[in-house]
Amino acid sequence: MKQQRHAAIRDMLANSTVTSQDELRRKLQKRGFTVTQATLSRDMHELHIFKGPNGYALAGPGHEDDDDVPAIKETLENFGLEVKQAQNLLIVITTTGSAQPVAAALDYEDWPELMGSIAGDDTVLIICADSEQAAVLKERMEGLIG
Repeated sequence: MKQQRHAAIRDMLANSTVTSQDELRRKLQKRGFTVTQATLSRDMHELHIFKGPNGYALAGPGHEDDDDVPAIKETLENFGLEVKQAQNLLIVITTTGSAQPVAAALDYEDWPELMGSIAGDDTVLIICADSEQAAVLKERMEGLIG
């Protein structure tokens, strides 16, 4: 099922413009693939999909290794603007349309302080177990944003 879904994603990106994860999720659903945002984020990571000026696209040849995927530092430097803390929650303000790639990059870091994230258009909500872990993660992320 995963291989068929990946093939469908590749086909959609090669033959049409996709500007958001939700749009991609709806197009997949029309083809019979019902996926969650978390599954779609993992698929996009595995397929080395990036968001460019014209929407989502597949990375070109030569991007087969995970080493070629932009690191969290690069992602936060390019898209992260500010991190705010509210008890055990962090709010990451991003450039417009960049919250989903930032959330996906954070999820893939597998940091122990991060329990989960929810992305909007320009805001990521990060849930930590407690305020101390949120403070540690906030400081780490601020250092990466620069």
